[in-house]
Amino acid sequence: MASPEELKSKFWKTLKSDMTVMLGLADAEHGHTRPMTAQVEDEHGPIWFFTVRTAVVAQKASADTPAMFAFASKDHELFATVHGTIRLDNDRAVIERLWNQYIAAWYEGGKDDPQLALLRFEPSEAEIWLNETSLFAGIKLLLGSDPKEAYKEKTAKVAL
Repeated sequence: MASPEELKSKFWKTLKSDMTVMLGLADAEHGHTRPMTAQVEDEHGPIWFFTVRTAVVAQKASADTPAMFAFASKDHELFATVHGTIRLDNDRAVIERLWNQYIAAWYEGGKDDPQLALLRFEPSEAEIWLNETSLFAGIKLLLGSDPKEAYKEKTAKVAL
């Protein structure tokens, strides 16, 4: 059985290693999501995203714009929906700290590319699920156990 704190810790560790999320704004007009690479430094926010200034999310991200992202670990053992706020924040110190060859490949002008936009996502809450394989759930069912009961212990809503 995983506690909410254990799920939260596993979420941060997994997000830091797997990094790809589906990020979007929380409003109905611009609410569709797009794949983005999450840059995580600690087991709390902020979460950083490099993008281009012409991206809808960058154009609409003003102070405290409601946003969210969906996350699935590469092994599909952990899923999460994360809500928070996003804003444009081209903090030069953060750009320097997070810059790497994979980010550089997207910007011909390097760290000074006029299209570079750094987004700061401040997470507020998440719903996190640990995935139990269907084989394991099937075995529990055969043994007379209700797999839904055990699954309740593998999900949590947590403050981030």
